[in-house]
Amino acid sequence: MAALAEVRTALETFLSRPEAPLAPEEKATAAQTRPAEVSASIEAPPAIEALPATFGLSPFERKILLMCAGVELDARFASLYRAASNDLRHSLPTFSLALAAFADAHWSALSPERPLRQWHLVEIMAGDALTTSPLRIDERILHYLAGVSSVDERLRGLTAPLSVVGALPPSQQTVADQVAGSWSGSSGRSAWPVVQLCGGDPASKRAVAAAACALLGLNLRVMSAGVVPRGAADLDLFLRLWEREAVLNPSGLLLEFEETESSDAQGDAALSRLVETVRSPLAVSVRERRRPTERVLLSFEVPRPAAAEQHEIWREALGAAALDLNGKVEALVSQFTLSAGNIYTAVAQTLRPSGSAPAAGGPAEGGGSASTGESGRRDLAAALWDACRAQARPRLEGLAQRIEPAAGWDDLVLPEKQKQLLGQISLHFRQRTKVYQDWGFASQGSRGLGISALFAGPSGTGKTMAGEVLANELRLDLYRIDLSQVVSKYIGETEKNLRRVFDAAEDGAGILLFDEADALFGKRSDVKDSHDRYANIEVSYLLQRMEVYRGLAILTTNRKDALDPAFLRRIRFVVEFAFPEASQRAEIWRRIFPRQTPTEGLRIDRLARLNATGGHIRNIAMGAAFLAADAGEPVRMSHLLQAARSEFTKLERPLSDSETAGWV
Repeated sequence: MAALAEVRTALETFLSRPEAPLAPEEKATAAQTRPAEVSASIEAPPAIEALPATFGLSPFERKILLMCAGVELDARFASLYRAASNDLRHSLPTFSLALAAFADAHWSALSPERPLRQWHLVEIMAGDALTTSPLRIDERILHYLAGVSSVDERLRGLTAPLSVVGALPPSQQTVADQVAGSWSGSSGRSAWPVVQLCGGDPASKRAVAAAACALLGLNLRVMSAGVVPRGAADLDLFLRLWEREAVLNPSGLLLEFEETESSDAQGDAALSRLVETVRSPLAVSVRERRRPTERVLLSFEVPRPAAAEQHEIWREALGAAALDLNGKVEALVSQFTLSAGNIYTAVAQTLRPSGSAPAAGGPAEGGGSASTGESGRRDLAAALWDACRAQARPRLEGLAQRIEPAAGWDDLVLPEKQKQLLGQISLHFRQRTKVYQDWGFASQGSRGLGISALFAGPSGTGKTMAGEVLANELRLDLYRIDLSQVVSKYIGETEKNLRRVFDAAEDGAGILLFDEADALFGKRSDVKDSHDRYANIEVSYLLQRMEVYRGLAILTTNRKDALDPAFLRRIRFVVEFAFPEASQRAEIWRRIFPRQTPTEGLRIDRLARLNATGGHIRNIAMGAAFLAADAGEPVRMSHLLQAARSEFTKLERPLSDSETAGWV
């Protein structure tokens, strides 16, 4: 304000409009508000001194900036500008007024290469000529001069703040220290080295970037590569605004590449220009190392928290409640691979259902009261398990369809041999930690440790229901992935799609049900052309990921004979879902109607003659229920006959008289 007063006085003198004489007490106050004296009395450099020094403003350019700020902060400036233009509608300063009013004026002040315009400190409004066009201070700069912390609105929509939540595990803290060290040694350079954070866990890379910036006293904002402006003008504006923001509020930028598409040539060019141009601290989050750039590019591998580190994070997050979970935390660690932030969130959701979460980075206060006795321990462990499942879901939600499992063992009508195989799958999954870790099988290599299964059989024979049964038994999320949608005709795209699915599923290690495996598998051992060779690569990649996946991967197919035996040998379990026999169909009919459904005169022995799978029987039963409900009657054989005819018409199959004899 003292600096504004000096500029206002100079303008009043130029316009021969001296301000009214000051009262004695006002003169005493004015004597204490000379800019140099005020600046000397402030411990930190004031913004009006720091900003010109930072951006290299000349004394004249500083005065122009103050002229523009004066309109917003001192109402007397507007009357001066109206008097200068002889127009009551014009209340903003102009370059021509500044040139005439100040002795140190220079024409280059409004050159596009000079700081006022290069860094968008002031904006030239529409006018008849450059010198007579109104000038307005940028809103972000006005807030900075007024001492208000803010972020430019044009950056707020493209970037988001990111801060440290909790302590990093030692393996990741080491990487954060290395990143901070590489940046701290860049003082005085024209550009900081670009840091490349590699790995499959975005949350861990975010945490490492935030911790590295915190060590250097920097704020961190994160930006998805997908929102980087593609147009040259828009990208140039973003780069200027970001560089300005990084100076005004010392900040680093984390650019996340996980969702970029290689086929977007314009996007790749924009991203390359951003990486090459930004001179402030920049980290890029990638799964695999990108090609070197013209700038110095330092790569760091960010590991997922090791099992021992996760166990320690759980202990700190749970606090006193950890005592009630003896042996249960190990089960959480063996099933879920969560970042420190996700673990604290899961604990907060479980121990503080009212929404009052424990402090970030510290133990949950009062956690011990959450459970009492063996029943309470079981309840707490179950609640934590479900909270971990919720934390692991977001990365998979957009890549696969989550199925809420509703079926149990009693709903599954299969021969005893098939049920035993499904029981073996469940047994292998439950005991995998003991066999792999405690008994040492994992020390021989990770290949073959994944639990994989092939469910083969006609449509409607219960393959998906079997997946639901296993999901219910193991209390895991079940995701259905349609392989016919994953397979791409473009070389390398199928593997990329599969990699995204497996990477996203690693956190929760749930059940992945790959439907329509025929779309990818086939008898491809004879390589006749490049398409066959790449198809083999795609199949091998899927099997390789299944062999090391921590969860359960299931393939379904209607045509087992179409699969190459060499591929089948790499799958641990093969379960045949045959067309149900009459006795099995009768059992399905007995269980198909819920207890609440009113029925009358149903002949199970005659219904079992119908050659239909369990899926089609369910469709017929539901169709009959709608017909009966509309008629206001219980479900009868007549309703089932009408529904069966509709179902078989849809299947384009004839409904023989022998199958429906005696129904009505």
